[in-house]
Amino acid sequence: MDNKTAQLLREYAERYETAGFIVGDPSWFMHQVKGQRNQEIMAFMAAALSYGARSQFLPKIQWLLDCSEGEPDAWVREGEFRSVLHEDDRECFYRLYNKGLMARFLGACQELLKEYGSLGEFVPAGETISALEALCRWFSERGLAVIVPKDTTSSCKRLCMFMRWMVRDGSPVDLGLWAGKIGKKSLIIPMDTHVLTEAGKLGLVNSRTASMSAARRLTASLAEVFPEDPLKGDFALFGYGVNQ
Repeated sequence: MDNKTAQLLREYAERYETAGFIVGDPSWFMHQVKGQRNQEIMAFMAAALSYGARSQFLPKIQWLLDCSEGEPDAWVREGEFRSVLHEDDRECFYRLYNKGLMARFLGACQELLKEYGSLGEFVPAGETISALEALCRWFSERGLAVIVPKDTTSSCKRLCMFMRWMVRDGSPVDLGLWAGKIGKKSLIIPMDTHVLTEAGKLGLVNSRTASMSAARRLTASLAEVFPEDPLKGDFALFGYGVNQ
């Protein structure tokens, strides 16, 4: 990577990783609740719905926050979500998700919380990829691959975003709740086609498909600029996209 590109990425990262970033971003919701367990499950639900147009999915996340009355951990753990979401309800909730699917998803979350105590206690310590594999396995075994990828062959964009929120510390955006459990050097860029396109313009990755292998290659490129914290480059790519 040439020095000009590296400097550009550093400048954009500093400009865009600010408290103002969360306004209109799905990360906003995890900052609206108190306590680690509430923040973990709120972030996980927000990540699960974060695809498509923000104008459409942000109100759906807000609905979950409102229904839980700011206590999403108890709302899921105690099964209170079943007062508004029923497994036999085929009415659309959001795009590919109907209300019955959402009820099953939250039921799987409830089962996880009751068995392990919290999301933070469920994911294995060490490398990000192991945490991703564990989450994929738990939900795919319960027939929920439409919400959580069945494995880590795909880029797992929303799960990688969730992991960024949980692991990166010292950030006005990310919570860093699992900073002592999983190293931020092991985080993987949340990759979709937009990120792939912007990274390609900068010569950071050469791939046509937003796969896990492409995401890991891009993360390695970002580590050349941010060796201790590769996903600081996520904010840099966002800034680059805005300025394009």
